[in-house]
Order: sequence, then structure tokens, then C-alpha cells
Amino acid sequence: MSTMTETPPAPPAPTQGANGQPAPFHSASLYVGDLAVDVNEGLLFEIFNAVGPVASIRVCRDAVTRRSLGYAYVNFHQVSDAERALDTMNYTMIKTKPCRIMWSQRDPSLRKSGVGNIFVKNLAETIDNKQLYDTFSLFGNILSCKVVTDPETGASKGYGYVHYETADAADAAIAKLDGMTIEGLEVNVINFMRRNERPDQASWTNAYVKNIPLHWDDEKLNTVFAEFGEIASATIARGIPKYKPKKPKAEGEEGPEGEKEEEEKPEEPEGEQREQNLGYGFVCFVTHENAVEAVETLNGKMFPVANPKEGEPEEQELFVCRAQKKNERERELKSMFDQMKVERINKFQGVNLYVKNLDDMVTDDQLREEFSSIGTITSARVMREGKEPTSASRGFGFVCYSSPEEATKAVNEMNGKIINGKPIFVALAQRKEVRRAQLEAQHTSMGRGNPSMPGRMPMPMQGMYPGMPYAMLQPRGPAGVPQGYPMGMMMAPRGAPRGYPQMVGGRGAYPMPGYVGGRGPRGMPRGAPRGQPRGAMPRGQQGFQLKGNVRNAPVPQQAPAPQPDAGVLTPAALAAASPELQKNMIGERLYPLIHTSQPELAGKITGMLLEMDNGELLHLLESPEALSSKIKEAIQVLEAHAQSAAE
Repeated sequence: MSTMTETPPAPPAPTQGANGQPAPFHSASLYVGDLAVDVNEGLLFEIFNAVGPVASIRVCRDAVTRRSLGYAYVNFHQVSDAERALDTMNYTMIKTKPCRIMWSQRDPSLRKSGVGNIFVKNLAETIDNKQLYDTFSLFGNILSCKVVTDPETGASKGYGYVHYETADAADAAIAKLDGMTIEGLEVNVINFMRRNERPDQASWTNAYVKNIPLHWDDEKLNTVFAEFGEIASATIARGIPKYKPKKPKAEGEEGPEGEKEEEEKPEEPEGEQREQNLGYGFVCFVTHENAVEAVETLNGKMFPVANPKEGEPEEQELFVCRAQKKNERERELKSMFDQMKVERINKFQGVNLYVKNLDDMVTDDQLREEFSSIGTITSARVMREGKEPTSASRGFGFVCYSSPEEATKAVNEMNGKIINGKPIFVALAQRKEVRRAQLEAQHTSMGRGNPSMPGRMPMPMQGMYPGMPYAMLQPRGPAGVPQGYPMGMMMAPRGAPRGYPQMVGGRGAYPMPGYVGGRGPRGMPRGAPRGQPRGAMPRGQQGFQLKGNVRNAPVPQQAPAPQPDAGVLTPAALAAASPELQKNMIGERLYPLIHTSQPELAGKITGMLLEMDNGELLHLLESPEALSSKIKEAIQVLEAHAQSAAE
């Protein structure tokens, strides 16, 4: 174990290992494993800062879901503090789970070399990490010690690993503890070997046989495989089948009626069922070479079936392979399926488009026809509630092109196009976990008000949403007046509640929905024009005029074009307006809908929802259910932001 001297510049003197070589130098970093998923950096800082000053803490998380991976790194300022934490806090409870602490190994060569690593099996289920550590720590310094447990139940699997700092310590533990009885069981302690280096992987003799004809018995199986070499054992699994094979349908027989008649047949009582051939078995050879030859020759070979029933094949193909344990087979299947998933994702990367805000009457053929002018389409589909083509549309679909260039062109040209009176939204398709991670990152940046994120805005203030005049975002002085603006320029809707955000006449300003045509500022007649230049006062207040040397005086600008009518919002009128004016038009209609259910948070929620694309916003205006769902999501984000700010 490394030690630290009194003078800070002096490095700790390395200790000598049992083989005469210096022990590895330890930094002040610790690895903390076996953590609960809800353990965060704050909790770990409170726990480990009691031992000594902590420099930094990092909980490792999944890059996509941002869920904790169950381990973290704790960096101390002093190596002595890290040693004290390792000695006193190893296997202590952190949120109902004992943590496992060891030195952080920056260089993976020691861990991957396998030097000093031993394998312990036939452990009692009551032995945990701490008991295993206490038993093996007598023979040397332990870098890592773990009992393998089931991830679902948490029960011990009966084996574990102990990694010593030196090979001599591992050899001493093997010599003393191999064959010793611990908790009533005789444990086996050997040097750790990688999976591909174990002898049973290269010299297997047991073969697994499937699709065995039902009339075969153990003697017949032995006879078929005996021609390849001496057999140690050959057996066919026998038992009561868990399910009955489906009866093949004859030509002209109706499926549902036939299946119904078969289901109505009474099953045999439990006592009358007899064990039978289950169709699979195992053959164990004496030598590895004979087993390999049998697998290569008999795998895929056809064998006749005795007394085949009507509709059944007369021959059956035998399947023969190396016998595998269940966990090994599941590991290989998982690796194969993951590889297939990656290949499928890479195949459609950059060519698959996501199309939403589709009209309910849009079909697959119409969707293909609309996008076929861009390039060659390999598939186009509108997602529906059921599998039938007549099922209700879910309002979105997918279009896949033959090349990424065509897909990019389609995104640029088709996004916002009007189909059946609705503007569609087109973007590259994303996996669910990637999209969720982006949304979480977006909400996090909005909550923190990070100005470095392009296209993001901070958490809206009370009564604020995109498109509001700049004067409303200014710091407010006494009586809520924006600093740098004269009192005469302020106005508020008639009957507005206390604290209602005040509007400022000028470019980009408009009354809140529901107050159009209401009473304006003092002296302004009802129905006065809204688009007045900044710095110009309405009629009736000509006695007040801004001088050119006034500080923060608004710059006079020409009056903008009159805004569209605040009646029914049509896609054509929306497409003719500028992007900024489009948000204003939608905001005027969205705000009163939100104000009916959330009057206090209507401004904030409106600002958050206006960050969405216009196609989704039009859908919210048409669907009260979708709008209610989005309001609930926005309230959850606001509550989470308030909670994080309080912490």
C-alpha cells in the first residue's frame, strides 16, 4: 500500500511486493461500484467528504438514457484520505445496497493481463462480497473482490473473483484455500482463465441433437452416432409435451372453424398422459475429434419418419451442434441479435424519413405519390391503429429513399408542404432512445437557461413567450415598468389581473388574445392601429415627445405591414406570413386555450409550446386532448425545474 509523506511535493514511496517488484502506484481516485440507480453525485459527496476533502465525483451514466450505470469515481485531494475511505467505508450501505470500493486503475493493462486474478466457485449462497474479501485478504492486498449475483433476484450464483495486487499473493491463496470448507461447502480456487482459453471451449465432446424423429429411442440414437467413434452416453429427452402440435389444415378447410373444432376437443386427464420422445437429446463422445466429425456430417441430414400422418413430411432434417449452457447460448443469441439490429440501423441511417401531421384521409399510396417526385422510394407507410388498411390513421408515417441525398432533398423541399389542407413535418427518422435523450437534454438546457445552446431559449419568465417585444424582457423598475422606457408607452388590457404582463406599442407588439380591439393607452381611441413606429405617440398625447438625446430611446422605424385577421387560422394564411409572425399568430390562439385551465402558468406554458414546429402547434389547436397532454408535460418540466432550483 502506498503511503504519503508530510511534504506535499514528495511522492509516496512505492512499497515492495512479495516478488521483489514495486507495487503499483495508487492515485487518490477510488472506484465505487454496486450503487443503486438513484444514487447521485450529491449523496456521494456528503458520504465521502466526511472522510476527507473530495476533489470531484462522477457517477457514470448511459450516454442515451442518462440512467446510472451503478458505479462512480471519487477523487480525493490526498492519497491518505482515499486509503482511509477504502479501509473504513468498503461494503458500507448506500441506499440499501452495500457499495464496493477499490482503487481506480487508469491503466487497463493490469486488469486485462489477468495476473493475480483467481476464480472461486462452489460458494454458499450466504457468502457476500464482504465475507469473501475478509477470507482472502489474509494473503495480500486485494484490488477487486466480487461475488457474481443474478441481476434480477440479487441471489448469489455460487462463484466469484478475487484480484490480488501480485501473482504471489494469488498463488498463496490458491495453495491454502483450494479445497477448504467454507459455510459447509468445499470451495474450488483456481487461476482465472478467459472464456476462449478454457479447455472445454476447444476440446468439447458433448453434442446437442434436435428434430429427432418421434419413433427413435436411445438405442437408435446410439446406433446412428456410433459410426463416428466411441460414445460415452447417448440419451433422448422424454416427458409430457407442454403443448400439442397443431394439426395441419387440409386443402379447402376453413382455418377458424377447424381451429375452433380442435380447441373444443377435450384434453386427456393428467393421469392418462404418458411420457414420450420430446424430439431432442444429447450425445457425448469420448474424443473431441469424433464429436466434431459427427456434427459436420449429421447436421442437416434427412432421416425418414415412421408412419407420417396426413400432411406431415416423410423425412425430417436433423440438427446437430455443440452442446452449450443456457447462459452461453443466450449470450451468443444476444450478440447476434444486437449485430443484426446495428446492421439494420446502419442500413436505414440517413434514408428513412419521419412524416407527421398527416391528414386522417392520407393513404400509403398518396404518401408515396407525394414524395415520389424527389427520388426513388423503397417504402412508404402511414402508421395506423390496427393492422388493417382501413384502421384509423395515427397522423404520422415513414418514407424510405434509396440514397441519403434524396432523403436530404426531401427534408428540405417537403417540410411544411400542404397535403390535404395540413402542413406536414418532415425530418430524418430517429430511434426512440435517441429522441428521448435529445428531449431530455433540451429540457435540461431550458431549465438551466444555457445561452450556448443554439435554438434553445431559457426557462420562460412569468407571462413570457416567444415573439413578445423586447421591452417586456427588460429588467423592471418600480411599479413593474421596464427600465429605459417612458411611462406613457405602457399599456395593459382592460380587466387584466394583477401582475399581468404589460405590452408596449411598437413593432412586433400585439395585444394578448381575447383583448383585441379593447381599450388601449390613455387617450387612444378604441380600434386604434397597433403597428406604430417606436418613439411615436398615439393621437391625443402629442404633448409628449422623445428627444434624440434621451437615453435608451427607441429607434424610429417604419410601420410594419398590418397583421392578418385574428379569425380562423388557415394553413394558407400561415404560410404567407413570416416565421416570426407565424409564431405570433399561433400564440394569439394558443394562449386563451391554455389560460382556461392554467391561468397562472399560461404565459410560461405558451412560451414552451411555441418552441415546437408549426405543424404540431396546429394539431394542438385542433385537438383538445393533445393540448391537454402537452400542458401536463410542460407542468412536469416546470415542477422539475423548480425542484432543481430549490436544491
